[in-house]
Amino acid sequence: MRGGRDPISRPGDHGPALDVATCQRMFGDFARHSATAAPLYGELSDGVADDPELAALLLTAPVVQRQPVLLFACVHWLVLAHPDEPLAAFYPNVAARLGVERPPGPAIEAFRAFCGDHAADLRRLLSTRRTQTNEIGRTALFLPVFALVERDAGPFAHVDVGASAGLNLLHPFYDFSYEPGGEIGSGSTVRITCGTRGQPPIPSTRPTVVSGTGLDATPIDVRDPDQARWLEACVWPDQVERFERLAAAVAIAVREGVDVRRGDAVTDVGALVAEAAAVGHPVVTTSWVLNYLTSAQRLAFVAALDAAGAERDLSWVYAENPTLCPELPGGPVRPPSASDPTALVLVRWRGGRREAVHVADTHPHGRWLHWLGTPT
Repeated sequence: MRGGRDPISRPGDHGPALDVATCQRMFGDFARHSATAAPLYGELSDGVADDPELAALLLTAPVVQRQPVLLFACVHWLVLAHPDEPLAAFYPNVAARLGVERPPGPAIEAFRAFCGDHAADLRRLLSTRRTQTNEIGRTALFLPVFALVERDAGPFAHVDVGASAGLNLLHPFYDFSYEPGGEIGSGSTVRITCGTRGQPPIPSTRPTVVSGTGLDATPIDVRDPDQARWLEACVWPDQVERFERLAAAVAIAVREGVDVRRGDAVTDVGALVAEAAAVGHPVVTTSWVLNYLTSAQRLAFVAALDAAGAERDLSWVYAENPTLCPELPGGPVRPPSASDPTALVLVRWRGGRREAVHVADTHPHGRWLHWLGTPT
């Protein structure tokens, strides 16, 4: 289990090994889904879908990681390391740093040449890396729910499962703009903007957090430049603002420090909840993480929280796709759709009893929040 990845990939589907033709179809599907949000990746995906040699690179990766986003993240990592090569100018985030314009012609030709020139490094990355983002925009989704929890249970201790580098634990150091809804904080190098509908309970100040701890199978240490660059590489290069915001959040993490423990979501979450409860009301968060577990693992995770909630009051706030995670309590029941929004759900254990409320539908990266109702 790993930190919140981009929703287009679904490595929780632990299917059989793929052949080249299937990889090509995956890139074709990715092109259709990503063309609007990530034009460069949409263009490159079209090219890879027509090139069996490029598509076959994906077969170098472990079976559960054979997704287009992994190939693109590995190439992006190398592009960030070699900004002087021709392909780099096609990447909007790199071009912005260099102050250059995109060259004429299709990007796939430069992409193909770059992959050939860096074939050994690319295969090594594909065989060893795992897609792992740390989307801090999701903290804007959690903040209104944190305010409700604080009003109900007092200052809280935050436990983020699938924490990656732990950047979502640093929300006390970020500024937020809710449109409409107001501003929270001032002076941070990180400002997160979230459009709102309905009447979300936007707090006037940041909720009181007494501690923050992350849990991840393979934590990222942002003090290591190699690991920090991998986080950047997993961000889609068309999304320049998101890329720059991540770099600013990494700088805050280096300055402030962050506590992320290596461990398993199912077997280790109970101990972290008990530790958190010693200093405040324990609040667990997950965001686009549980789709990377199997159905049995998701059920076991909920059972672990049920066990923890039987011993003490506990809150769990999740932002997950209900179609991919139908086992979770309180999620909306709707037919599968390519445009399914992320469900924001508050699950509370009080006096050993569990209740779950679907409070909002959201954008998977936190760009908008449609509030549905405040739990009583």
